[in-house]
Amino acid sequence: MLLPMERVRPEPEFRVADGTVHVYRLFDVADAIDLAAAEHVVEVAMSAPKSRMRLAGAQSATALEFPRPPLHVALGARELPLGSGVRAEASAHVFDYGVVSVLYKLPIAPGTPLAALIGLGEQLFVEPTPEIDQAARREAEELARALGAAMERSHRWEGLESYQVFFVRRFADGPRRGQDLLSGAPIPELLLGETSAVGLSAQERQEVLSHSHTYLEDDLAVVHWNSALVVEPSGVEDIPDLLEFATAHLLELRYYDALLDRELHRIYDELERGGSMVANIFTRRYRRLQRSTAALLLELSETIERLENAVKIVGDFYLARVYQRAVSRFRLPAWQETVLRKQRLLAEVNDLIGDEADTSRSELLEIAVIILILVEVVAAFR
Repeated sequence: MLLPMERVRPEPEFRVADGTVHVYRLFDVADAIDLAAAEHVVEVAMSAPKSRMRLAGAQSATALEFPRPPLHVALGARELPLGSGVRAEASAHVFDYGVVSVLYKLPIAPGTPLAALIGLGEQLFVEPTPEIDQAARREAEELARALGAAMERSHRWEGLESYQVFFVRRFADGPRRGQDLLSGAPIPELLLGETSAVGLSAQERQEVLSHSHTYLEDDLAVVHWNSALVVEPSGVEDIPDLLEFATAHLLELRYYDALLDRELHRIYDELERGGSMVANIFTRRYRRLQRSTAALLLELSETIERLENAVKIVGDFYLARVYQRAVSRFRLPAWQETVLRKQRLLAEVNDLIGDEADTSRSELLEIAVIILILVEVVAAFR
């Protein structure tokens, strides 16, 4: 079923002849996933179409590298709970650092003006979408259960990341220049999902449009923090794939930020509960705390390395610039610095725990020596 055209004032320009809306929902399902084992499971046990993701553009390989490309799994047709229901093609990307990205591709009815999609944008990323989120989570959890042994320390985290891409291959009235779209199309309203009768301010419009890129005259990519417009007459979906990579990176950083918060609170509570010096030593309480924090620090180091190496920029081409803009737009450096700061704090707490354990042992040895001396003195007098 194609997305219905809304009743709006007829627009003579910017009518979509061929396009889709990409609806992404991303979930953290495990600490890590063995992609080779997962690929075998999908092929043998699930009998689902699968492949490894790769960029298809002619210059893509010279601008970006993917040391561990995610596994692409076709899920088939689905009906999304949007109004009376919309048929979409579903698929999933499985990332080696434990993220499953569920993608629904919604076809845009031929002849739909860009302005008619603003209401859909409001419905997808301005208003809550619990039905879509739950449907995507079920897809991710079913896929995670099917992968089984390929998962390393699977878990269920309530957080998720969402992103939407309006992907246009062709306009009804022929190729449109990117500059014409920037000056005449309702791109800021579309990417903000803004349906208010009062127009956006010039400052807000400029803020949205300042994050735009063009390579040829008839293509365009405008990246916002929760949505993007991509006009690509070639039909190559490299830019949506890169935006998905950046969103997966953001999700993983958010997951470990929350995990570090929980771990730090747990350690503080353990230390506040205290206990007798002898009990702490003989029950190995400090050693358990040190071991768990050391394991988490090692896991964090491995994850940060995987994230940093997930996409390697090897050239200053168009796609690399778009990806770097998305990284900046999603504030990934700030999120990563937050995680690293908490990681350093956890390491300091781990050192303090070790110092406390050493102090307790030293005090116990001192008490033992004093007791032995007292026993010797008493024995001498007797």
